[in-house]
Amino acid sequence: MHASRLNDYGDYPFVINIENATLENRYFRTALWTGTHLQLTLMSIKPGEEIGLEIHPDLDQFLRIEQGWGIVMMGKSKDKLDFQRRVRDDYAIVIPAGTWHNLINTGRVPLKLYSIYAPPQHPHGTVHVTRRDAEEQEEHYSY
Repeated sequence: MHASRLNDYGDYPFVINIENATLENRYFRTALWTGTHLQLTLMSIKPGEEIGLEIHPDLDQFLRIEQGWGIVMMGKSKDKLDFQRRVRDDYAIVIPAGTWHNLINTGRVPLKLYSIYAPPQHPHGTVHVTRRDAEEQEEHYSY
């Protein structure tokens, strides 16, 4: 699979080797499948970068790391992220709706992961090449 084939296939039936797709993704965020009730995105976070502190009031989120090392932090308040765990490839992270969270790449290689949102969080076809692109585009979204 080539990176150019990593585009949004939702909401059609879809099968993919998720590990290969995740490892091949070079962008901060790529929506791979967006349906009515679920969304699958791929992420590549550069060393020293982070997803950014965020909360999704009305959706649950699942993350699976395929490459790299990091620290995930979660809590009921953005000022009190009292749940902290070191994570690495093959780890899964479940973030309940209404939970503040952040994931920081503490390794020396890009942190490669996929994320499942239920319901979808980003518009169909979303591609954020960098975290800055994501921040700028999300200012214009209204969820």
